[in-house]
Amino acid sequence: MTVQADLQKAVASAQSALGTYQVFAQSTDDQSAKQMFQELSRDMERHVDVLNSRLTYLTQSNSLNQQQG
Repeated sequence: MTVQADLQKAVASAQSALGTYQVFAQSTDDQSAKQMFQELSRDMERHVDVLNSRLTYLTQSNSLNQQQG
């Protein structure tokens, strides 16, 4: 398996977790739990951004290498 494929799977997994945290935050009346899930959502958004950034870099790098080779 390539790094690119691993990153794609990691992005999908992180997006799934993000969605879960958002649903949990919306569905609870417990303010402490709501705040915790909102914080986890923000953290997961950063994770998704980092993974997507690396995936974009890798994709562009691979594209340039193919053009040069």
